[in-house]
Amino acid sequence: MGEQPTITQAFSSGPEGISGASQLLRAGEIVAFPTETVYGLGGDATNGEAVAKIFDVKGRPSFNPLIVHVASVDKAEALIELPPKGRTLAQMLWPGPLTLVGRLRPGKGLADLVRAGLPTLAVRVPDHPVAQALLRAVGRPLAAPSANPSGKVSPTTAQHVHDLMSGRIAGVLDGGAAAVGLESTIIGFENLEPVLLRPGGVTVEEIAKLVDTAPNPPSSAVVNAPGQLQSHYAPVAEVEMNATEDPVLGFGAIEGQVSLSPDGDLTEAAANLFGMLRLMDEALKDGDVLTVAPIPEEGLGRAINDRLRRAAAPRQTSTK
Repeated sequence: MGEQPTITQAFSSGPEGISGASQLLRAGEIVAFPTETVYGLGGDATNGEAVAKIFDVKGRPSFNPLIVHVASVDKAEALIELPPKGRTLAQMLWPGPLTLVGRLRPGKGLADLVRAGLPTLAVRVPDHPVAQALLRAVGRPLAAPSANPSGKVSPTTAQHVHDLMSGRIAGVLDGGAAAVGLESTIIGFENLEPVLLRPGGVTVEEIAKLVDTAPNPPSSAVVNAPGQLQSHYAPVAEVEMNATEDPVLGFGAIEGQVSLSPDGDLTEAAANLFGMLRLMDEALKDGDVLTVAPIPEEGLGRAINDRLRRAAAPRQTSTK
Protein backbone atom coordinates (compact mmCIF):
# COMPACT_ATOMS: atom_id res chain seq x y z
CA MET A 1 0.00 0.00 0.00
CA GLY A 2 1.24 3.50 -0.85
CA GLU A 3 2.95 5.46 1.89
CA GLN A 4 1.07 8.38 3.37
CA PRO A 5 2.68 11.82 3.63
CA THR A 6 4.45 12.38 6.96
CA ILE A 7 4.16 16.18 6.82
CA THR A 8 0.83 17.94 6.35
CA GLN A 9 1.40 21.38 4.87
CA ALA A 10 -0.74 24.32 5.98
CA PHE A 11 -1.85 26.64 3.18
CA SER A 12 -3.39 30.09 3.53
CA SER A 13 -6.25 31.16 1.29
CA GLY A 14 -4.15 33.64 -0.71
CA PRO A 15 -2.79 33.07 -4.24
CA GLU A 16 0.37 31.36 -2.97
CA GLY A 17 -1.61 28.93 -0.82
CA ILE A 18 -4.07 28.17 -3.63
CA SER A 19 -1.14 27.50 -5.96
CA GLY A 20 0.61 25.20 -3.50
CA ALA A 21 -2.53 23.21 -2.74
CA SER A 22 -3.43 22.88 -6.42
CA GLN A 23 0.05 21.58 -7.29
CA LEU A 24 -0.26 18.82 -4.70
CA LEU A 25 -3.71 17.86 -5.97
CA ARG A 26 -2.54 17.72 -9.58
CA ALA A 27 0.30 15.45 -8.40
CA GLY A 28 -2.22 12.97 -6.99
CA GLU A 29 -1.99 13.98 -3.33
CA ILE A 30 -4.86 14.56 -0.89
CA VAL A 31 -5.56 18.10 0.32
CA ALA A 32 -8.39 19.22 2.59
CA PHE A 33 -10.17 22.38 1.50
CA PRO A 34 -13.09 24.49 2.74
CA THR A 35 -16.61 24.56 1.39
CA GLU A 36 -19.60 26.39 2.81
CA THR A 37 -20.87 23.11 4.31
CA VAL A 38 -17.84 21.38 5.88
CA TYR A 39 -14.19 20.87 4.96
CA GLY A 40 -13.71 18.31 2.20
CA LEU A 41 -10.95 15.74 1.74
CA GLY A 42 -10.00 16.56 -1.85
CA GLY A 43 -8.43 14.36 -4.49
CA ASP A 44 -8.23 14.46 -8.29
CA ALA A 45 -11.40 12.67 -9.46
CA THR A 46 -9.67 11.65 -12.70
CA ASN A 47 -6.89 9.84 -10.81
CA GLY A 48 -7.90 6.41 -9.50
CA GLU A 49 -5.02 6.15 -7.03
CA ALA A 50 -5.78 9.60 -5.62
CA VAL A 51 -9.40 8.54 -5.08
CA ALA A 52 -8.22 5.33 -3.43
CA LYS A 53 -6.06 7.40 -1.06
CA ILE A 54 -9.19 9.26 0.07
CA PHE A 55 -10.81 6.00 1.18
CA ASP A 56 -7.56 4.91 2.81
CA VAL A 57 -6.97 8.02 4.90
CA LYS A 58 -10.62 8.18 5.95
CA GLY A 59 -10.59 4.53 6.99
CA ARG A 60 -13.86 4.32 5.06
CA PRO A 61 -15.29 0.83 5.58
CA SER A 62 -16.50 0.41 1.98
CA PHE A 63 -16.25 2.08 -1.40
CA ASN A 64 -19.25 4.38 -1.27
CA PRO A 65 -19.70 6.78 -4.19
CA LEU A 66 -18.02 10.15 -3.59
CA ILE A 67 -19.29 13.63 -4.41
CA VAL A 68 -17.37 15.35 -7.19
CA HIS A 69 -16.90 19.12 -6.90
CA VAL A 70 -16.67 21.42 -9.92
CA ALA A 71 -16.51 25.19 -10.33
CA SER A 72 -19.67 25.93 -12.34
CA VAL A 73 -23.08 24.72 -13.46
CA ASP A 74 -21.76 24.33 -17.00
CA LYS A 75 -18.93 22.07 -15.82
CA ALA A 76 -21.40 20.02 -13.77
CA GLU A 77 -23.79 19.57 -16.69
CA ALA A 78 -20.86 18.57 -18.87
CA LEU A 79 -20.38 15.60 -16.53
CA ILE A 80 -23.93 14.43 -15.84
CA GLU A 81 -27.31 14.28 -17.54
CA LEU A 82 -30.09 16.00 -15.57
CA PRO A 83 -33.85 15.96 -16.18
CA PRO A 84 -35.66 19.31 -16.53
CA LYS A 85 -36.33 19.64 -12.79
CA GLY A 86 -32.71 18.81 -12.06
CA ARG A 87 -31.58 21.57 -14.40
CA THR A 88 -33.92 23.99 -12.63
CA LEU A 89 -32.42 23.07 -9.26
CA ALA A 90 -28.91 23.44 -10.68
CA GLN A 91 -29.62 26.87 -12.15
CA MET A 92 -31.35 28.16 -9.00
CA LEU A 93 -29.35 26.55 -6.18
CA TRP A 94 -25.80 26.26 -7.53
CA PRO A 95 -23.35 27.26 -6.29
CA GLY A 96 -24.61 26.07 -2.93
CA PRO A 97 -25.02 23.19 -0.46
CA LEU A 98 -26.82 20.91 -2.93
CA THR A 99 -25.56 17.71 -4.59
CA LEU A 100 -27.33 16.35 -7.67
CA VAL A 101 -27.01 12.76 -8.86
CA GLY A 102 -27.30 12.13 -12.60
CA ARG A 103 -26.16 9.62 -15.19
CA LEU A 104 -22.52 10.15 -16.11
CA ARG A 105 -21.96 11.33 -19.65
CA PRO A 106 -19.55 9.05 -21.55
CA GLY A 107 -15.89 9.80 -22.09
CA LYS A 108 -15.32 12.16 -19.17
CA GLY A 109 -12.19 10.46 -17.85
CA LEU A 110 -13.30 10.10 -14.23
CA ALA A 111 -11.92 7.27 -12.12
CA ASP A 112 -14.31 4.32 -11.80
CA LEU A 113 -13.73 4.28 -8.05
CA VAL A 114 -15.26 7.73 -7.57
CA ARG A 115 -18.64 6.28 -8.62
CA ALA A 116 -18.08 2.91 -6.90
CA GLY A 117 -19.00 1.26 -10.18
CA LEU A 118 -22.43 2.90 -10.49
CA PRO A 119 -23.62 4.49 -13.77
CA THR A 120 -24.47 7.70 -11.90
CA LEU A 121 -22.31 10.48 -10.49
CA ALA A 122 -22.94 12.85 -7.57
CA VAL A 123 -21.87 16.44 -8.37
CA ARG A 124 -21.80 19.70 -6.44
CA VAL A 125 -20.81 23.30 -7.20
CA PRO A 126 -19.60 24.74 -3.86
CA ASP A 127 -20.37 28.30 -2.86
CA HIS A 128 -17.11 29.17 -1.14
CA PRO A 129 -14.58 31.58 -2.68
CA VAL A 130 -11.58 29.49 -1.62
CA ALA A 131 -13.10 26.28 -2.97
CA GLN A 132 -13.93 28.08 -6.21
CA ALA A 133 -10.39 29.44 -6.53
CA LEU A 134 -8.90 26.02 -5.87
CA LEU A 135 -11.13 24.25 -8.40
CA ARG A 136 -10.20 26.77 -11.07
CA ALA A 137 -6.51 26.46 -10.26
CA VAL A 138 -6.55 22.66 -10.34
CA GLY A 139 -8.58 22.58 -13.54
CA ARG A 140 -9.96 19.13 -12.73
CA PRO A 141 -13.00 17.87 -10.82
CA LEU A 142 -12.23 17.07 -7.19
CA ALA A 143 -13.69 14.15 -5.28
CA ALA A 144 -14.22 15.31 -1.72
CA PRO A 145 -16.04 13.61 1.15
CA SER A 146 -15.92 15.29 4.56
CA ALA A 147 -12.36 15.64 5.87
CA ASN A 148 -12.62 13.37 8.87
CA PRO A 149 -11.94 9.71 9.64
CA SER A 150 -15.08 7.60 9.30
CA GLY A 151 -17.15 7.81 12.45
CA LYS A 152 -15.74 11.17 13.56
CA VAL A 153 -17.57 14.50 13.49
CA SER A 154 -17.24 16.41 10.21
CA PRO A 155 -14.75 19.30 10.50
CA THR A 156 -15.82 22.92 10.02
CA THR A 157 -12.43 24.63 10.49
CA ALA A 158 -8.90 24.01 9.22
CA GLN A 159 -7.75 23.35 12.78
CA HIS A 160 -10.34 20.58 13.11
CA VAL A 161 -8.82 18.95 10.01
CA HIS A 162 -5.27 19.29 11.35
CA ASP A 163 -6.39 17.71 14.63
CA LEU A 164 -7.99 14.76 12.79
CA MET A 165 -5.74 14.26 9.77
CA SER A 166 -2.28 15.71 10.43
CA GLY A 167 0.40 13.37 9.10
CA ARG A 168 -2.10 11.45 6.96
CA ILE A 169 -2.75 13.95 4.13
CA ALA A 170 -0.49 16.24 2.12
CA GLY A 171 -2.07 19.57 3.02
CA VAL A 172 -4.89 21.65 4.49
CA LEU A 173 -6.10 24.82 2.77
CA ASP A 174 -7.46 27.25 5.35
CA GLY A 175 -10.58 29.13 4.31
CA GLY A 176 -11.98 30.02 7.72
CA ALA A 177 -14.98 28.46 9.42
CA ALA A 178 -17.63 26.76 7.29
CA ALA A 179 -20.78 28.90 7.21
CA VAL A 180 -23.36 26.11 6.96
CA GLY A 181 -21.66 23.43 9.04
CA LEU A 182 -23.93 20.69 7.68
CA GLU A 183 -23.31 18.41 4.71
CA SER A 184 -25.03 19.10 1.40
CA THR A 185 -28.49 17.86 0.54
CA ILE A 186 -28.30 15.03 -2.02
CA ILE A 187 -31.02 14.79 -4.67
CA GLY A 188 -31.38 12.01 -7.20
CA PHE A 189 -34.09 11.43 -9.80
CA GLU A 190 -36.65 8.71 -10.42
CA ASN A 191 -38.96 8.92 -13.43
CA LEU A 192 -37.65 12.48 -13.92
CA GLU A 193 -38.85 13.49 -10.43
CA PRO A 194 -36.51 14.48 -7.56
CA VAL A 195 -35.92 12.01 -4.73
CA LEU A 196 -34.20 12.76 -1.42
CA LEU A 197 -31.05 10.70 -0.89
CA ARG A 198 -29.72 12.74 2.04
CA PRO A 199 -31.09 15.77 3.88
CA GLY A 200 -28.67 18.64 4.36
CA GLY A 201 -28.01 22.32 3.78
CA VAL A 202 -30.93 22.86 1.36
CA THR A 203 -34.38 22.09 2.77
CA VAL A 204 -37.07 19.97 1.17
CA GLU A 205 -39.33 23.02 1.32
CA GLU A 206 -36.88 25.12 -0.72
CA ILE A 207 -36.71 22.42 -3.36
CA ALA A 208 -40.50 22.02 -3.48
CA LYS A 209 -40.96 25.75 -4.12
CA LEU A 210 -38.65 25.62 -7.13
CA VAL A 211 -39.94 22.48 -8.86
CA ASP A 212 -43.47 22.10 -7.42
CA THR A 213 -42.48 18.68 -6.10
CA ALA A 214 -41.40 17.72 -2.60
CA PRO A 215 -38.64 15.12 -2.94
CA ASN A 216 -39.56 11.82 -1.30
CA PRO A 217 -37.23 8.95 -0.43
CA PRO A 218 -36.38 6.82 -3.48
CA SER A 219 -38.02 3.48 -4.20
CA SER A 220 -35.93 0.46 -3.21
CA ALA A 221 -35.38 -0.34 -6.89
CA VAL A 222 -33.45 2.85 -7.61
CA VAL A 223 -29.67 2.54 -7.23
CA ASN A 224 -28.41 6.11 -6.96
CA ALA A 225 -26.61 5.80 -3.66
CA PRO A 226 -24.54 3.13 -1.88
CA GLY A 227 -26.03 0.13 -0.12
CA GLN A 228 -29.45 0.00 -1.78
CA LEU A 229 -28.88 -3.38 -3.43
CA GLN A 230 -26.62 -6.05 -1.92
CA SER A 231 -25.37 -7.26 -5.31
CA HIS A 232 -25.42 -4.19 -7.56
CA TYR A 233 -21.63 -4.41 -7.93
CA ALA A 234 -21.82 -7.85 -9.56
CA PRO A 235 -20.44 -8.63 -13.00
CA VAL A 236 -22.22 -11.09 -15.31
CA ALA A 237 -20.12 -14.06 -14.17
CA GLU A 238 -20.37 -15.69 -10.76
CA VAL A 239 -17.69 -14.37 -8.40
CA GLU A 240 -15.52 -16.65 -6.29
CA MET A 241 -13.12 -15.10 -3.79
CA ASN A 242 -9.84 -16.35 -2.28
CA ALA A 243 -8.82 -18.46 -5.27
CA THR A 244 -5.17 -19.48 -4.95
CA GLU A 245 -4.74 -21.50 -8.16
CA ASP A 246 -4.87 -19.76 -11.56
CA PRO A 247 -7.39 -17.06 -10.66
CA VAL A 248 -8.86 -14.80 -13.31
CA LEU A 249 -8.04 -11.73 -11.20
CA GLY A 250 -4.67 -11.94 -9.55
CA PHE A 251 -3.09 -9.95 -6.75
CA GLY A 252 0.54 -9.74 -5.68
CA ALA A 253 2.44 -13.02 -5.95
CA ILE A 254 -0.67 -14.92 -7.10
CA GLU A 255 -0.79 -14.23 -10.81
CA GLY A 256 -4.02 -14.19 -12.78
CA GLN A 257 -5.12 -13.59 -16.32
CA VAL A 258 -5.03 -9.94 -15.26
CA SER A 259 -3.95 -8.50 -11.93
CA LEU A 260 -5.44 -5.93 -9.59
CA SER A 261 -1.85 -5.16 -8.58
CA PRO A 262 1.16 -7.29 -9.52
CA ASP A 263 3.13 -5.63 -6.70
CA GLY A 264 0.48 -6.32 -4.05
CA ASP A 265 -0.24 -2.58 -3.64
CA LEU A 266 -3.71 -2.16 -2.13
CA THR A 267 -4.01 1.45 -3.32
CA GLU A 268 -3.36 0.35 -6.90
CA ALA A 269 -5.75 -2.59 -6.49
CA ALA A 270 -8.51 -0.33 -5.21
CA ALA A 271 -8.03 2.05 -8.12
CA ASN A 272 -8.26 -0.86 -10.59
CA LEU A 273 -11.14 -2.78 -9.01
CA PHE A 274 -14.21 -1.45 -10.82
CA GLY A 275 -12.43 -1.14 -14.15
CA MET A 276 -11.37 -4.78 -13.87
CA LEU A 277 -14.91 -5.88 -13.00
CA ARG A 278 -16.20 -4.01 -16.03
CA LEU A 279 -13.50 -5.63 -18.18
CA MET A 280 -14.62 -9.03 -16.93
CA ASP A 281 -18.21 -8.17 -17.85
CA GLU A 282 -17.02 -7.91 -21.44
CA ALA A 283 -14.74 -10.98 -21.38
CA LEU A 284 -16.88 -13.48 -19.46
CA LYS A 285 -20.42 -14.72 -19.94
CA ASP A 286 -23.26 -15.92 -17.75
CA GLY A 287 -22.28 -19.28 -16.28
CA ASP A 288 -18.56 -18.47 -16.13
CA VAL A 289 -16.81 -18.08 -12.79
CA LEU A 290 -14.73 -14.99 -12.03
CA THR A 291 -12.13 -16.23 -9.54
CA VAL A 292 -10.22 -13.66 -7.51
CA ALA A 293 -6.96 -14.13 -5.61
CA PRO A 294 -6.99 -13.51 -1.85
CA ILE A 295 -6.89 -9.85 -0.82
CA PRO A 296 -5.50 -9.02 2.64
CA GLU A 297 -8.23 -8.00 5.08
CA GLU A 298 -6.42 -4.82 6.10
CA GLY A 299 -6.44 -1.15 5.07
CA LEU A 300 -8.05 -0.73 1.64
CA GLY A 301 -8.20 -4.52 1.40
CA ARG A 302 -11.23 -4.46 3.69
CA ALA A 303 -13.10 -2.22 1.26
CA ILE A 304 -12.00 -4.28 -1.76
CA ASN A 305 -13.21 -7.45 -0.06
CA ASP A 306 -16.46 -5.76 0.91
CA ARG A 307 -17.18 -5.02 -2.74
CA LEU A 308 -16.13 -8.50 -3.85
CA ARG A 309 -18.43 -10.05 -1.25
CA ARG A 310 -21.28 -7.92 -2.61
CA ALA A 311 -20.38 -9.07 -6.12
CA ALA A 312 -20.44 -12.67 -4.94
CA ALA A 313 -23.79 -12.30 -3.14
CA PRO A 314 -26.95 -13.97 -4.49
CA ARG A 315 -28.31 -11.81 -7.32
CA GLN A 316 -31.29 -9.55 -6.81
CA THR A 317 -33.47 -8.36 -9.61
CA SER A 318 -34.67 -4.80 -10.02
CA THR A 319 -36.37 -2.59 -12.53
CA LYS A 320 -34.16 0.43 -13.02
